[in-house]
Amino acid sequence: MSSAAHHTLLFREIPRVGNIAEVSAHRLLHTYLGGPTAWQGHTTALTDEQQEQLRRGLDSSDDADEPKLRSTLTQADWHLLAALQNNGRISYTDLAAETGQSSSTITRRLAALQASGMLTFDVEISAEVYGITTQALLWMSVAPAHLNQVANTLIQHRELAFLASTTGPTNLVALVLCKSPSELHDYLADRLSALDAIRMLETSPVQRTLKTCSPFLHSSPRRINSA
Repeated sequence: MSSAAHHTLLFREIPRVGNIAEVSAHRLLHTYLGGPTAWQGHTTALTDEQQEQLRRGLDSSDDADEPKLRSTLTQADWHLLAALQNNGRISYTDLAAETGQSSSTITRRLAALQASGMLTFDVEISAEVYGITTQALLWMSVAPAHLNQVANTLIQHRELAFLASTTGPTNLVALVLCKSPSELHDYLADRLSALDAIRMLETSPVQRTLKTCSPFLHSSPRRINSA
């Protein structure tokens, strides 16, 4: 989202919505953990054998050859990838119309890009499928000297799906996914309490996520939450 679009959203569109009593906006400075594959619950639901098969598949499409592959992309390929970036569900017919290529050419080129590893598929699955019933945003205040140390510890926690540094009264924000309120309590009381550098913690339960934006177009998930 451009700077102008941000200003329009914050200063024009949101204030016009009835019954909004207060708005708090902060800037994400650095994303430590985020994106559709960040949450470990997606893979821990698999057996050890299934995880190993997935790991081998990811290793086989390693980005060691990416510079070579990128150098082989034509301008038409870049137009094709840009169209898919804007709408991953676009049809071959619409892709052909948008890029000026035939549907048969689009089909062949997409197959080649997929085989080369330059184009991959991602399936987003609701966390509820994995038994997640409790979500919360954690707003943490950490001593600046320990910010990276705490963040690098937190990203190892299987409960976290998102972690970033932010402006405002706190400097770390995290999204935590748990199977129950008691599991969230245990996480806060046992694992987070062990990190002495966290000077203050505010927990905001997320009742329902009304909208999420594409993780491809943004470096971090953007959510409108009902809390």
